[in-house]
Amino acid sequence: MPTSSHPPEALAVLSPPVAAYVEATNNFDLERLLALFADDALVNDQLRDYWGKPAIRQWAARDIVAQSLTMEVTTVIEHYGNFIVTANVRGRFDMTGLPDPLVYAFYFAPHGDRIVQLIILRNRYDV
Repeated sequence: MPTSSHPPEALAVLSPPVAAYVEATNNFDLERLLALFADDALVNDQLRDYWGKPAIRQWAARDIVAQSLTMEVTTVIEHYGNFIVTANVRGRFDMTGLPDPLVYAFYFAPHGDRIVQLIILRNRYDV
């Protein structure tokens, strides 16, 4: 079974909703971002749940658009229909005490043309 230090060798191509998520995030496009999620989707960002589009809208407006968050994708792994996207993240937030680059893993569960679940965790290499 792969570990964070030994991911599968093959890089996958992003599924359309996941590719659109990266593009909408990097363009700070709240409406496009929101349209990518199923009505009852779950986003868990750093162990905080945001269920459904109203909660996801508030999260994205505050934590993506207002912070001018951008993703530089470094790795894409397709795993049983889900996608694990590792990205260097930047934005207008205090980086004091954070590593550079700041690396996050985005665990996407797409269903058709929508994202039904997204879990975001900061990758740590110091443990």
